[in-house]
Amino acid sequence: MTPPDRFNEEQATFAVRGSDAPDLEAGVAAIRNVLKTLPVRPGVYRMQDARGEVLYVGKARALKNRVANYTQVARLPRRISRMVAQTRSMTIVTTNTEAEALLLEAQLIKRFRPPYNVLLRDDKSFPFILLRADHAFPRVQLHRGARRAKGEYYGPFAGAGQVRLTLNALQKLFLLRSCTDGFFNNRARPCLLHQIKRCSAPCVGRISEPDYAELLDDAKAFLGGKSTQVQKKLGAAMAEAAEKQDYELAAVYRDRLKALTFIQGTQAINAEGVGDADIFAFAEKEGHVGIQAFFIRGGQNWGHRAFFPAHVSDVPADEVLTGFLMQFYEDVPPSRLILLDRDLAERELVEAALSERAGRKVSIERPQRGDRRRLMEQACRNAVEALDRRLAESTTQNRTLQQVADLFELPGPPNRIEVYDNSHIMGTNMVGAMIVAGPEGFRKGQYRKFNIKRPETAPGDDFAMMREVLERRFHRLETEDPDRTSGEWPDLLLIDGGKGQVSAVYKVMEEMGVHDIPVVGISKGPDRNAGREHFHMPDGRESMLPMNSPVLFYLQRLRDEAHRFAIGTHRAKRAKALVTSPLDEVPGIGPARKKALLMHFGTAKAVKGAALEDLQKAPGVSAATARAVYDHFHPGAR
Repeated sequence: MTPPDRFNEEQATFAVRGSDAPDLEAGVAAIRNVLKTLPVRPGVYRMQDARGEVLYVGKARALKNRVANYTQVARLPRRISRMVAQTRSMTIVTTNTEAEALLLEAQLIKRFRPPYNVLLRDDKSFPFILLRADHAFPRVQLHRGARRAKGEYYGPFAGAGQVRLTLNALQKLFLLRSCTDGFFNNRARPCLLHQIKRCSAPCVGRISEPDYAELLDDAKAFLGGKSTQVQKKLGAAMAEAAEKQDYELAAVYRDRLKALTFIQGTQAINAEGVGDADIFAFAEKEGHVGIQAFFIRGGQNWGHRAFFPAHVSDVPADEVLTGFLMQFYEDVPPSRLILLDRDLAERELVEAALSERAGRKVSIERPQRGDRRRLMEQACRNAVEALDRRLAESTTQNRTLQQVADLFELPGPPNRIEVYDNSHIMGTNMVGAMIVAGPEGFRKGQYRKFNIKRPETAPGDDFAMMREVLERRFHRLETEDPDRTSGEWPDLLLIDGGKGQVSAVYKVMEEMGVHDIPVVGISKGPDRNAGREHFHMPDGRESMLPMNSPVLFYLQRLRDEAHRFAIGTHRAKRAKALVTSPLDEVPGIGPARKKALLMHFGTAKAVKGAALEDLQKAPGVSAATARAVYDHFHPGAR
């Protein structure tokens, strides 16, 4: 990623006052006002509405020339005309090169998610395999997120399933450890993984450091696509052990060879000879777009995933694919080779931008023959099939949402459903949870958790907990989006609870002045059996659905997802509470002094009750530290 200080921060915002309502003349006037001071050099521009919300992010080789196009109203497509009519200000950032502008554009699109840009709508991060390099016996593990740990990363994989399959193969083939350092340091005898021949047990000295390093080198060769080399090495070792009549060792090598052969046979895609490549195929139908991605590393298939970018209506395929690639590689390191099913108009520019981001040469090609062409044809078939499935699911989902609207007497199919649930144990570690669903399914990036923290909320009071959650949620909505233009306001609130819970929620909404959002409660009925759910309306009406109703299945899924998210949030909070200590709250007490106090007194409770003189006797604790601890737990004692 190109850091912000690589750009010339010649940034300014230009605005023209006018009506907040869409007005093409006012929008053009705002743009013309910007043109007066624009340079003819590369950069990025942001178009903003009257409230300062970003409508569109664009890049340009020459800012003045590119922005001037928006004033030629007669030549603008209808979609762009709507955007210009909403524009009231612009923000300009100049860059050194057009490639830098393309990189910055992708960063800003990911940050602001403007409604007129093509958006890569994907909440999942890509998993990698990490071979740690900070230990004498490096650990192999699944890794997500920022790559800060020292070691070698292999990926991306399409999903955690592919990573686990590969990790399983690495354990069978190379007997690398997968345990944490804490577990490793406290072993007195081998664990179960060693007994089932999945680990070489370096924790108890069953393998030397040089021999483990050799296994590690073989694993790196395997992940680097040199599985044939590893196969030959294992075959030679098996033959040598058999020749020496060490049949037990020969059997170990035989089992490892079997594992390698099995892994090679489970590759759904034969990519031998392709090396490292990311393959993208484009499909378009009924105004929707699907992009199928295959990840090939070292001639091995590391999985595939379908993407469905948003805001693609009336956008040329070339622009969609370029925007997708730049946003996709915002979080994922680009492969040395990118294969596409079509030519890009700005191929050289995209190559230059991705090469700058990767710090090495990145090539974009359209395969014409051979293995690469065969792989691309397979990717194209998958893209079409994935888009067809998506459209079929969308049709079914739309039908279900219409039935939800009919059931709960909504004005139309809900575009945004918010489901709320609480979780606690005997009033401890209380949390509230909100999930969001819409026509495209669950919107996991918009889930929210609420730590219950108001002193007036009594422990275990579900009604008070729900009141706090809803007041915080809708107070923020009223503050940030009073005009309800962001799409963040729900069309339906679904509450996991019965008549009392719904009445309490309805009262809260009335007190906040939110009268137009329907509230429905879902409870499991008298026997708490799935399939006999009761639906509760604020006016006291109740209803049930047939046990085979698709609407019932859908509402059950929403309720269960909210319950899962609430329970998971509660467990995480409870686990964190188990490892916290009152000493963490004492100013100036770091891990070393905290450990010294606990080693001396045994428990945090004993430290809290200790006299000042006793605290001063603890090893490694100065008089000033002892006084700070004592004053923290005994305020006003002086």
